[in-house]
Amino acid sequence: MPDVPDLPDLSGDLSAEDAKLVTLARATRARARSHEGAAVRDLDGRTYAAAGVRLAHLELSALEVCVAMAVSSASTGLEAAVVLTDSELVDVAAASDFAGADVPVLVGDATGRIHTRQSTHGS
Repeated sequence: MPDVPDLPDLSGDLSAEDAKLVTLARATRARARSHEGAAVRDLDGRTYAAAGVRLAHLELSALEVCVAMAVSSASTGLEAAVVLTDSELVDVAAASDFAGADVPVLVGDATGRIHTRQSTHGS
């Protein structure tokens, strides 16, 4: 996504733990050469990172893959999520279904510049 001046840069306001999620999402996106990468932190502090999946019979967003990884690892919920994508907003339905609480979802571009702070229960 090109640098769009009207989008804020929230990257400087991140905690060290959220900055780690940005690094994981960025590395995963680059390694997989995907259109998006995501990372989540569960309530136990474990992190999961993934790229989007596009196959003939399966299409999952990077956030959906992260949620599936957390669920299959017996996680009980999410604390935070980061999605690096070419879109300004992301569909947080999977995280909302699983989290059961108001979870911040930080959205950024391929460079890791966070421009939007969404929530699993409304923006």
